Formats: sequence, structure tokens, C-alpha cells
Amino acid sequence: MPHFALPDFLPRTSPNNRVQLSAGFLSACLLAGLCWSSGSRADTGDNTATDPNAITLALGAGIERLPSFPGGKTHRNESIPYVDFEWPDHVSLSTLDGLQVDLIGGTVLHGGLFGDYQWGRDSEDLGILRGKINSLSPRLTTGGYLEWQLSKTIDVGTNLSHDINGAGEYLQVYAEWDLPKIWLLEHSFEVHWQAMNAPAANRFFGITPSQASVLNVPAWHPGAGSQLASLEYDLFVPTSRHTGVALALTYGRLLGNAADSPLITRFGSRTQISEALAFVYHF
Repeated sequence: MPHFALPDFLPRTSPNNRVQLSAGFLSACLLAGLCWSSGSRADTGDNTATDPNAITLALGAGIERLPSFPGGKTHRNESIPYVDFEWPDHVSLSTLDGLQVDLIGGTVLHGGLFGDYQWGRDSEDLGILRGKINSLSPRLTTGGYLEWQLSKTIDVGTNLSHDINGAGEYLQVYAEWDLPKIWLLEHSFEVHWQAMNAPAANRFFGITPSQASVLNVPAWHPGAGSQLASLEYDLFVPTSRHTGVALALTYGRLLGNAADSPLITRFGSRTQISEALAFVYHF
């Protein structure tokens, strides 16, 4: 099914362009998509008959509501693009998986080069912490990935990446399960687990002695280890042969030293929830 959410790979808009997203808005858009898909059912055709090796491209735009910064308990709303390009067994670029260059191209095993975009944190998103902890610039990451197709509906994989301009290293393990279709609706579950090394953990969750004095909390120097586990539900509602509405809901929990940082226990939240909604056009 079409992939959607990717909190760390999306270009950010100016705070002046942010729009409010509510559960009522999500429900209204989905209801509109369902009504439209009912009227367009004859136009959608059977997509299973398409060539599995064909190059595909989908573009769109939407809205995402996500934590203000990694570990934040408040949220920000962003207008976002949707990109999903795939040349099977060669190259893919999407707002979920970043850039993948498949150097194996097997029927079951895929792997090769991996690239992504790691957002930092902006001072305007820090709330009461603004001016008390450092803002962080975004960074490109690059590395490698492996992915196994266990069946037609289940994939598992892992990727390991390193900051291009820093010492941070990130390990992610994931699994995706495409659920049986409900009428025309395509949906899936994804499970993610992420770990990071000590420099990355200190960058996002560490507190220096001078910052600790200002915040009246203990200094914090986390080591390498688990950082986040999340469960994601993706839904795609086709509205015609080429268009549809994509929804992603993600529930995450910070783990280990990241979860125990005073930035989280005093000023943030271990629970990380995001929602995203987009209108998509398939070429």
C-alpha cells in the first residue's frame, strides 16, 4: 500500500504557515474520501494486475501533527509534501523510507545504500525551554539497509546510519504487515524500534551542568541504547484510479536513557503521538 508518514524526512514550514489539525478535520476528510470512493468505484480498476516491476510515482500534499521536538509533550502542525518514487530492485525515495539504493535486488532479500534526513529542534518549538537548552540544526544521515520479504504481506528490515556532519549513529529495526483489504480500503501496521549511540543520545536528550543549573535538574549524560519504539497504522482510501486520501497514526514510547532524561520526565513526555493526512495522486 502507499506509504505516508515520515516525521524525520519532511521539509518544515515556517511557523507562520502552520495550520491547525483536529480529530474532527481528520474524520471529515476520511468521510469525504469514503463517499468519493463509493462514487468512483468503477474507475479504480484492479491494481493487482499492474506490472510489479514498473516504475511508480506518487505525489501529494497534506498536514501532519507531531511532537514539537523529540520528547516534547506539546505538538506542532505542519503542512507537508508526499513523495513516493519506486524503481523496483533499483532505487526508491519516499517520505517514509528515505532514499534506498538496492544493490542486491533479490526476490526475497534487498539491501544497499540508505539515506535520510534527521531533524533537530527549533528554538520556537521549545516553549519554556527556549533559551535554556540548545536548538539543534538538521543533519543528513547515510548508511546501509537490509530488508527481507517474508511473504507477500510481511516485510522486516533494518538500517544503520551515521550523521554526515556529526558523530551520531542510528540503528532501526522495523516490520510491516499489509492487512487484508476492506472493500477498497488498503491498510497496514508497522512496528519500529530505534537505538542511537552516546553522541546522538547526548545531542537530543543530554543536559550539561550549566543547563542543569538553569533548569534546576540534574545533569544528564545518556549512553548508547534504545531510544524509541512505535506502532503505526496506515490507511489509504482511493478516490479514483489515480487519487486517494492517505492517513497515518503513530503511537511511540521513548525508552532507556532517553525516557529517563529530565528533559522528558520534567518538561516532556515519554509518549510520542503523531497524525498525518494527505491527498495523493498516482501517476
